[in-house]
Amino acid sequence: MARQTDGPIAPLPSLYPAAAFQQRVLAWFDEHGRKHLPWQQNQTPYRVWVSEIMLQQTQVATVIDYFDRFMARFPTVEALAAAPLDDVLHLWTGLGYYARARNLHKAAIVVVEQYGGRFPTDSVDEMASLPGIGRSTAGAVISLATGQRAPILDGNVKRVLTRLHAVEGWPGRPAVERTLWDIAEHYTPTERAGDYTQVMMDLGATLCTRKAPACLLCPVQNWCEAHRMGRETDFPSSKPKKAAPTRYAHALMLVNRAGHVMLEQRPAEGIWGGLWSFPQCDGAAEVKDWCERWGIGDSIEYWTPFTHIFSHFRLEMTPVLIECSHALPAEAFSRPTCWRSPATLDGIGLAAPVKTLLGQLAAHLDAAG
Repeated sequence: MARQTDGPIAPLPSLYPAAAFQQRVLAWFDEHGRKHLPWQQNQTPYRVWVSEIMLQQTQVATVIDYFDRFMARFPTVEALAAAPLDDVLHLWTGLGYYARARNLHKAAIVVVEQYGGRFPTDSVDEMASLPGIGRSTAGAVISLATGQRAPILDGNVKRVLTRLHAVEGWPGRPAVERTLWDIAEHYTPTERAGDYTQVMMDLGATLCTRKAPACLLCPVQNWCEAHRMGRETDFPSSKPKKAAPTRYAHALMLVNRAGHVMLEQRPAEGIWGGLWSFPQCDGAAEVKDWCERWGIGDSIEYWTPFTHIFSHFRLEMTPVLIECSHALPAEAFSRPTCWRSPATLDGIGLAAPVKTLLGQLAAHLDAAG
């Protein structure tokens, strides 16, 4: 179990000769590296950027189909910038971390309007200033798409470097991150910069994995300080944990006589930002008061609560099926709404648990006849 070290860290460790390190890892890449993923074909800045955003917090196997569908619908940054946000969120449904999709759309608009559709790949700082793109993603896009030297420090690379030099401390701490950036700068080559970026990500993803690193296959095993100490899984140190709070909500599944359900668009920022969901109340008393206020709720059915885990809290949601015998006034809702059949939901973005619940609702309505 990784230790939760959050105290002072050691100074920059002694580093290996950069050329020797590069030679070892690039030789491994030539024989074993990943070279046939969809985004590795025709590596334009746009395609690399989309793939890098999708791969944040998401496994390669999951991203492949999403990437292919996304490229088919938005083959260029101009096409993405011109699309309604709803279309982007709809294609993102199921990938999670929806702020990525919103920032992707915002950044596309900036690239088209401020840079004439050309990514600012001559400057890491300019790339990193685009919405949703930090220093590491900027470096990945620049090195992979143009071959220019640009260090990266994503989660995979952090794991490789912290183990290689037994860097103590959680990498999210500024002091630890600065040390890791210094190490990354030291080892990043000018020649074959794109291949070097790819091999460092590959090593972290395929050999230097979080729980069961394949050290015997690693090209720098005999240089790895964590391996020498037998402490591979102690690095990187984990984030100091805080108890995740639980929030409670009731999801109002308002169904009219046509069998359509009311959906409400969430605010652009925050959880499920810009996606369509059910109107919500905090508790059963609020549900009752809301129904009485608008003269509905002759039939109210409480379903079994379910729990959805976010990165920083747990949401316990109770679905409530409410039959609407008459139209609801616009003032009943504070956000954009629409009535949709739960069986036909193309063209709108839905969070995964909402999509699942709509599927259950469709089956329930079909069974009820």
